[in-house]
Amino acid sequence: MQRIVFELDRDYVELNQLLKLTGLCDSGGAGKQLVASGAVRVDGAVELRKTCKIHAGQRVTLGEVEIKVAGG
Repeated sequence: MQRIVFELDRDYVELNQLLKLTGLCDSGGAGKQLVASGAVRVDGAVELRKTCKIHAGQRVTLGEVEIKVAGG
């Protein structure tokens, strides 16, 4: 599994933007489509809210890629 550490420089990042900022999709719109498809998990649970607030300490998984959100 590929692991990415994302350094958060604010209180939270929206899920679709996190996918864009880490390079897992080309745009926020593409991120929204990935979330809507049920392919994204937050802390192990499927997340369908496209603009879900992701905070430091959470883990986001898409396929074989895990994003660990650090900082904040």
